[in-house]
Amino acid sequence: MKLTIIIVNYNVRHYLAQCLDAVYQAIDGLRIEVRVVDNASFDDSETYIKHHFPHTPYIYNKSNIGFACACNQILKEVESEYVLLLNPDTVLTEETLCKALAFMDTHPEAGAVGVRMLEADGSFLPESKRGYPTLMATWGKISGWGKYISALNAYYRNDLSEEEVGEVEVLCGAFLLMRTATLKQVGLLDEDFFMYGEDVDISCRLRAAGFRNYYLPLPILHYKGESTNHLSEVYVRTFYHAMRLFVRKHAEAYSSWQQSAACITISLLTYLKLMSLWLRKPLQKLFAPLFRSADDFTSYRFLVFANENSIYTLRRLFQRNGLTGKHHFVVANEYSTPDGHGVISDIDVNNFTHVVYDCRDYSYQTILNLLLKYRESGLQLGIYHPANHLLITSEHCFE
Repeated sequence: MKLTIIIVNYNVRHYLAQCLDAVYQAIDGLRIEVRVVDNASFDDSETYIKHHFPHTPYIYNKSNIGFACACNQILKEVESEYVLLLNPDTVLTEETLCKALAFMDTHPEAGAVGVRMLEADGSFLPESKRGYPTLMATWGKISGWGKYISALNAYYRNDLSEEEVGEVEVLCGAFLLMRTATLKQVGLLDEDFFMYGEDVDISCRLRAAGFRNYYLPLPILHYKGESTNHLSEVYVRTFYHAMRLFVRKHAEAYSSWQQSAACITISLLTYLKLMSLWLRKPLQKLFAPLFRSADDFTSYRFLVFANENSIYTLRRLFQRNGLTGKHHFVVANEYSTPDGHGVISDIDVNNFTHVVYDCRDYSYQTILNLLLKYRESGLQLGIYHPANHLLITSEHCFE
């Protein structure tokens, strides 16, 4: 077996289904297995995925054991040459895996590779390539001062172009391709990291063992944080606990005063974030009438590229979900309109909030290429799946 793909799911069944669809489009002709581990989702993910992808092995844990522990369930028994840790809220292109594996095959010194992650508006996610989390770099990132002071701007590898192959210190666990033998040599994921930090830890352990980590400019879509509520108390405590754990584990990289300063700073930030959350809740409740509901989609305006059957189905889907905005439909595919909305001269894209592509009329490769090419348009990406009549955006999944 060439590659084992491990996906840990938690309450994002529609994003997971899209992720799996893209993966299966990408592995045609490759010796690859895909395995899903579910950390006690309560959105009926197991039934949904088993219905749509009956041949995908699915492990359902009765409790949320954390990301690292869930991955290790598979890593302990995997026998393939490579393993890929992949987030369920990602979309690969048809070329991603072939090119990433080819790079690993020709670079025996590589311990791991990561890729060019994009948000739904085409923005580049800087965590695709990171530097070592020194005290100064981390402080620059979490304080925001790294944007203005070069000495504090080392958390992300901004010196390396997003379009350039390069060696980096830290890669993101949303897409982390590693050699199985190398991983077993340096040790599996540290299960003390419940979530967050395990990718930084394994990246540093690979480098300490003499291997190199590489960033590859292969675009993938990452709906950042779909499986996590970043405005929750659990998130704050988990995230900052991971930071504190990393500092303790890699203490040799910090002087004694840096360790003390890091621990004090992390504790202070934890309390400040929690206080912000506690204050936010009553304020949100008080001023809720002044703001639009998160489930109010009346302002959404879709520019749709699809075949006639899909357009007919989408019209009904929009009505069913209260999407009453002024939408525009174009009967098209990637051969008739290879430049997508970029060639529609008689339409002002500023009148729309989203551009939607039917994933059976446009390959994932073409969809992400168009996202990159026209990311200055400000449109959010939507992908329509005709097999299950599902429209997925970064904000919501419409059935």
